Amino acid sequence: MQYNFSNFKTELKKAEDFLGKEYNQLNIGRASPMVLDAVMVESYGARVSLKNVANIFIEDPKTLRVVPWDKNQIKEVEKAITITNLGLSVAIDDAGIRVIFPQLTTESRETLVKVLKEKLEESRITVRREREHIWKDVEMREKEGKLTEDEKFRAKEELQKIIDESNRNLEASFEKKQKEVMG
Repeated sequence: MQYNFSNFKTELKKAEDFLGKEYNQLNIGRASPMVLDAVMVESYGARVSLKNVANIFIEDPKTLRVVPWDKNQIKEVEKAITITNLGLSVAIDDAGIRVIFPQLTTESRETLVKVLKEKLEESRITVRREREHIWKDVEMREKEGKLTEDEKFRAKEELQKIIDESNRNLEASFEKKQKEVMG
């Protein structure tokens, strides 16, 4: 019987997607609406995501425009963006709120690369944890007689191929983002 790796591949894909999402939320000096995904606004007694109370669009390469659906919430939206501490400048004008992305310094770029490496390592740890879980399952199935010794070793080889591919994907994502950050 061949070991089924489909659930394992799904978990690895989640780790890769998580890393991509984390990278998209980082301020790399270019306007990106995804940077504001973490912003929660106090709206009528509830905390909701900014994208649930306003339109967000790119005005120019360094500026986002945030237009609350209810103009009475402009101050709450401004406060929420400021409190989230993303290192962005916020200015209110007659059309809504301008969110300005500052130019990155060499020091801030290096700090950002460190953060990218930390996020990469978090994803690698997730991959290793999933690998250990699957390997224990394979060994258990062999002990129960559901897999032969040959099938166990074939599963180990397939497991390593899948892990290597996932690690290459994670590394490629890191390298792409690092190039963006370093300019």
